[in-house]
Amino acid sequence: MPAARGERRPRGELNRVLVIDDEPDIRELIDLTLSRMGLAAACAGTVAEAHELLAESDFQLCLTDMRLPDGNGLDMVRFVAENYPQIPVAVITAYGSAENAVAALKAGAFDYLAKPVGLEQLRALVKSALRLPSGEKLPGDAGLTLTGESPAMAMVQDMIEKLARSQAPIYISGESGTGKELAARLIHSRSARSVGPFVPVNCGAIPENLMESEFFGYRKGAFTGADGDREGFFQVASGGTLFLDEVADLPLAMQVKLLRAIQEKRVRKVGCANEEPVDVRIICATHKNLRECVDKGSFRQDLYYRLNVIELRMPPLRERPEDIPPLVDVICLRLFGETAPCLSSKALKALQAYPFPGNVRELENILERATALSSGDVIEAEDLHLSPEEMAGEAVGRGSETLDDYLNRLERHAIQEALQKTEGNRTAAARLLGVTFRSMRYRLERLGIE
Repeated sequence: MPAARGERRPRGELNRVLVIDDEPDIRELIDLTLSRMGLAAACAGTVAEAHELLAESDFQLCLTDMRLPDGNGLDMVRFVAENYPQIPVAVITAYGSAENAVAALKAGAFDYLAKPVGLEQLRALVKSALRLPSGEKLPGDAGLTLTGESPAMAMVQDMIEKLARSQAPIYISGESGTGKELAARLIHSRSARSVGPFVPVNCGAIPENLMESEFFGYRKGAFTGADGDREGFFQVASGGTLFLDEVADLPLAMQVKLLRAIQEKRVRKVGCANEEPVDVRIICATHKNLRECVDKGSFRQDLYYRLNVIELRMPPLRERPEDIPPLVDVICLRLFGETAPCLSSKALKALQAYPFPGNVRELENILERATALSSGDVIEAEDLHLSPEEMAGEAVGRGSETLDDYLNRLERHAIQEALQKTEGNRTAAARLLGVTFRSMRYRLERLGIE
């Protein structure tokens, strides 16, 4: 009898992997590799056989080919996600089929392998999958938190939990100061890669002539000044997560090389003739609108689709004013400890009325400045020294926003509240808002709400 969902496996019992492929040679290769890793494999040649095995046995991982005689890998990904959500699924795609790989990741696949199957990549994928956390808070979470209980932040927190169980590339969008790197660190710390390194890279701070060597490393003598071998960002992040901040600042020539590294999961050091496999998860972020960069020709469309498999949008602070009081408490405690000052009710109201173009980072600066300038233990509204122009604009509801931005903010807030009340049920949320489901779906896509 299979173990109950979420139940721990008895000590000494082998982890079992379901392998689905209609080619006997591929099944035999994977079976042999898994057995050498101390794992038990059950093989199926069709979707129907796989369904029978899933009903009969308990599996910790599923590997499925994309093309099967009676279905395809995407069908298996969706079936397992709906009926056996505790089992991660990896898809085996044809060589160079980036579209299939992206489609599988969007459908919920944990990761993918390209044919011909590389044994090093297979072993790395299996190890990562079998380390997947069960959802409990991990030691790596210490000191990492996104403060706020607004509908917008509740959706972000829920999305982070889901993304932590995948290997799919993630694009984190949002204005400067909204906590994009913190979100990336949380995804990493709650993922199977938490034991590996988290390597943040500011793409806009690297000189263009050094980019290739910084990303992929170099061999001794590759160029003047290369006095020894050096690892690049990809090698340093092996087994962990590579966070590419301000990815929109990458020059086009480097975008081509990055695309190949992501698709092939292999890199070549400068001055080296051979490629080497790399095992990293890519999370990228930028404060720019990446879709607009593609339209302008400054960012490659094919790279955009490889990076933007799943998007996590970090909401600006002006969209969640109810989170400002708890944020103030957390920031003051972190900056000043037990001597943290208090804010008067008028000061808190002033902060909640302020549009915060610099978001949480600006809130930190305002609190630090106010503490230094206040004469007592309580920070008053005048101690905040908020811009009169901004405050006057916000008094009529918009601050420095355009009318379209203001209306979009109100609409986004109303939809997120409705989704929160209906526990994510879009049909019920549409009914609550008095719009059709079709209209609701259009608004969700237009506003970028997951």
